[in-house]
Amino acid sequence: MASVTNKSAQTLRALLQRKGRPLILTNVYDRLSAQAVAELPQTEALATASYAIAQAAGLQDEALDFETNLAAVRGIAAVARQYDKPLTVDIQDGYGDKLEENAKRLIELGVAGVNLEDAELGTGNLYSVTTATERIRRLLSTAASLGVPDFVVNARCDVLALGGDLDVVLDRGRQYLEAGATTVFVWGGSKRGVSKVEVDKLVKGFDGRLNVMLKRSPDGLSVKQLADMGVARISVGPALQFVAMGALKREAEAILLEAR
Repeated sequence: MASVTNKSAQTLRALLQRKGRPLILTNVYDRLSAQAVAELPQTEALATASYAIAQAAGLQDEALDFETNLAAVRGIAAVARQYDKPLTVDIQDGYGDKLEENAKRLIELGVAGVNLEDAELGTGNLYSVTTATERIRRLLSTAASLGVPDFVVNARCDVLALGGDLDVVLDRGRQYLEAGATTVFVWGGSKRGVSKVEVDKLVKGFDGRLNVMLKRSPDGLSVKQLADMGVARISVGPALQFVAMGALKREAEAILLEAR
């Protein structure tokens, strides 16, 4: 199993190292959404979004516990195996002192990588850069001990979302990469996002190893623009869940109105 999982991790890692061709992740949140996305020939990998998993469980993102997250991941991992696509999982901050134990349980399911946040779950406070980098090293060390030395860590940085400066993001991100992260996900917040100027500086600062969330709005950067700028990874977070639930509500309303 370890060799199969490491092969999947190698595939995921390779998808993040293609200059000018970012990995696009249309994040899923349960087995059904994973099946729909995995069936698409254009899908190269599967990824979860903790916010969407929490919503599906009737929780707020900050209240999502590991067991609830893992329950959703089990079904998604089964789909990933069925379609032979690498899976990366959003594990928020790794859930405190159980980081290694949780990583082991995910890797046993065949998970090839994770999204790891640098803000503490619950409080929202940033870990010190020393603690954040150490958690990346601990996670990668655990994966290596389980026979998955190519495990992928997408290190999320919440500095901008908390009102901090871009220079701090650049410093933290470089240290995360030095600690072994494959990419850095710079989260600007649901309303703020990350600007074109900021993306350009981050791509240069991280040598392209940047993950940004696609903002599908008139002022957002398109996939092509982000690809041309050299971004390595583009994700959509819970956006597809919003679309799916909106479509379900509209269709249900149309059916209900027919009876009147």
